[in-house]
Amino acid sequence: MPVTTRTRPRTRRARLLAALSLTAVLALAGCSAADDDSGGDQDKSVADVRAPREAGGAADSGKGGGKASGTTRAPKPTDVHIIRTATLSVRVKDVPDALDKARRVAEDAGGIVGDETTGRDEDGRERSRITLRVPQDAYEDVLDRLSGTGRLVERHVTAKDVTDQVVDVDSRIASQRASVARVRELMDRATKLSDVVTLEGELSSRQSALEALLAQQASLKDRTTLATITLSLSETPAKAGTGGDDPGFLDALSGGWAAFVTVLKWLAMALAAVLPFAAVAALLVFLWLRWVRPRLPRRGGSEPVATVPGPLPAHPRSAPTSGTGEQD
Repeated sequence: MPVTTRTRPRTRRARLLAALSLTAVLALAGCSAADDDSGGDQDKSVADVRAPREAGGAADSGKGGGKASGTTRAPKPTDVHIIRTATLSVRVKDVPDALDKARRVAEDAGGIVGDETTGRDEDGRERSRITLRVPQDAYEDVLDRLSGTGRLVERHVTAKDVTDQVVDVDSRIASQRASVARVRELMDRATKLSDVVTLEGELSSRQSALEALLAQQASLKDRTTLATITLSLSETPAKAGTGGDDPGFLDALSGGWAAFVTVLKWLAMALAAVLPFAAVAALLVFLWLRWVRPRLPRRGGSEPVATVPGPLPAHPRSAPTSGTGEQD
């Protein structure tokens, strides 16, 4: 019994000490947790004030913003984005007709007609240049149809893969949108005027960056959705005879006929040029003979003297000689 009596007080003391120790440990743990919470709240408020600058740097870097937010991920490239352009030079007999046909081909394919320039070269031949925007799926078919409008002189086709650029721009837009949303949240919770002014400046700069990215995205989408075709149409020059072939009978005949027609043409032109003067001269001669000359006074002249023909003088040889008669 005495042994049992001594043992019980010691057991109670041990239990009491254990309970006190546990209480002290729990109290210390609660105090440290409270300190951690208060410190975390203070750090969070400081981080909220600095968040715009850090988010801006993350948005500019592209990938950093996505990882920091934890809510945005880079879009997976599901298809290939290619910018296709082509330049065609075609010679045709009738430039306006070929131009109308090119417009119809583009519109039938679901495309649009862009810039157009028409004029004449130094030789007087008509030329036209037109820009067409057609969907990517109809690009090859439109190229073949436009090449068949006349005699193909030149064809240049390019294709540029911009898939990485499209993915990068999409990722930066997602990060920038998350950054703008985060700044708006901070503005809603801000209580100091200085913080509001700072956040408004950050929001304005980030919205400008977001608009620039959206414009770049729209440009890439337009160029990858519609291919660009620049078509140049020129009038076919007149055929000229080659020096290597000897002219035949028909060539000589056609050349002579052309020369004859040319001479007649020039004669007719000369006659047409002289005809007015000839008509005026004929009119003047007619008036002179018809009206002027008959009314002119006649000039008086001496009458001609009539002469009576006499005997002709004798020839010297036929005249009689006196000497001969005396001798006889």
